[in-house]
Amino acid sequence: MAELRIQKTNAARLLEAAGIPFRLIPYRVDESNLAADHVAAELGEPIEQVFKTLVLRGDRNGLFVCVMPGDMEVDLRVAARISGNKSCAMLHMKELLPETGYIRGGCSPIGMKKPLPTYIYESAFLYDYIYVSAGIRGLQIQISPEDLRRFIAADIYPL
Repeated sequence: MAELRIQKTNAARLLEAAGIPFRLIPYRVDESNLAADHVAAELGEPIEQVFKTLVLRGDRNGLFVCVMPGDMEVDLRVAARISGNKSCAMLHMKELLPETGYIRGGCSPIGMKKPLPTYIYESAFLYDYIYVSAGIRGLQIQISPEDLRRFIAADIYPL
């Protein structure tokens, strides 16, 4: 079996420069299945610890980010409320790269083109560490949720 290569990403360099402890964890990519359950299975970790980065557009305040457990769907009404919007929708996939610098399946809450208001789902803080994308498909960052929250100046996304 081929060994998985670890490529240092911009997100990893930013964490390293800030002195934040993290680990880069590679996994095999299935281009036909970019879902979090596949990533969790590849990592051998519970899906509740593998977080996805969702970019949304609010009707009042523009773009914002929700960092959610892989087994959950974003509640658009709650997301709109916590972000100060009346309504919101997922950012269209074709807008993801120009707006964030990342592609679907490789969107990290760390190191986007410009800082966006970010909300981390509260269950992240039940764990010593969680996984988020390192900014490319096939690589995750294992990080303390509190370190992540502080570094990206995120708020907690409540139930």
